[in-house]
Amino acid sequence: MLRGDDMYTKEKLLKYPYFQKVLQERDLSTITDSLTGLLARPYIIGFIHSLVEENVSFTLGMLDLDNFKFINDTYGHKVGDGVLAGVSSDLIRYLDDYGIAGRIGGDEFLIVNLRDKTYADVKSFYFNMYANFNVLRKNIALESCDPFITGTIGSATFPYDASDYDSLFELIDKTMYRGKTKGRNCYIIYVESKHKNIVIKEIAGRGIFTIQDDLTKKFDSKDNLYDKLDAVIDIMREDLRISDFYYINCNNEIKSVALGEVVGTLDCIGDMQFENAFMTNESTDISKLSPCMHRLCEENNIKAFILARIGIGKETYGYLLCGEPEARRLWQEDECAIMFFLARLIASYLKLSGEELL
Repeated sequence: MLRGDDMYTKEKLLKYPYFQKVLQERDLSTITDSLTGLLARPYIIGFIHSLVEENVSFTLGMLDLDNFKFINDTYGHKVGDGVLAGVSSDLIRYLDDYGIAGRIGGDEFLIVNLRDKTYADVKSFYFNMYANFNVLRKNIALESCDPFITGTIGSATFPYDASDYDSLFELIDKTMYRGKTKGRNCYIIYVESKHKNIVIKEIAGRGIFTIQDDLTKKFDSKDNLYDKLDAVIDIMREDLRISDFYYINCNNEIKSVALGEVVGTLDCIGDMQFENAFMTNESTDISKLSPCMHRLCEENNIKAFILARIGIGKETYGYLLCGEPEARRLWQEDECAIMFFLARLIASYLKLSGEELL
């Protein structure tokens, strides 16, 4: 049950002329979202339209929670609802009396900031939203679990960046997609020199079949394993947005594909209790599966990684590894699928050729 301080009240809304008119005709319950207490989609959109029509300057942010489907699929929709309610109540408190937020669908929110308009002020506003456990990059304590929540924000300011409603939304769409291509868990503020020429279709990412087809062609074009890995690294860099990836061989050595040399050694790989691929955005998740892998992550400040088994059936030749420092990179299912596909390509080649992963 939402508390009064976790939802918008008449008193909070009536200071805005738009809601003075709306609330003469409608009850508060009809203009707010029943789950989150935020403004419902038609009314946050209507509010933004009113600001544009009255030429009131403001900064608009679109927030998309990261990996929300994973939360629903892993913990259930009750937990998902708890996350949405928790983030929303934090947004209401964080915006205080200088802004307002609405839920526009699923796990997407619009944030209207009437106070901050310069780049420096807007940056500070978002920085603090992500810092000090204010809204994002925090665990939300629920009855059965406490999932770690992050989000991606695209942002632009009216009328400095755009002079009308449609243009403003086009800019926050561009910056949102830019944030997603950087690995999510970040905010992107529109800067004309950086973002003017962004075409969403070009940065939204290629389809997974296209990537797998390209990997197969490149892999098959070379005669030995190490040339094959060298041939696919550009695809992995482009589509997973990584600088390098690694494989762990039967000697528990970690070898860089880009450098072609050993960069570390594990004491043991441990009895890895996963079938084909393991993806996590929090390295402690692997502590029980492989204490030595967890220790490696801790020593190298790796928080988010994908580990894919290079194997067929019960035969395991090694593992592929992508790892990112801190908690700023959130892996997605399609990225995990790409790693698994490449690992299976390597395993099939090793099985047929009789080569070893060294």
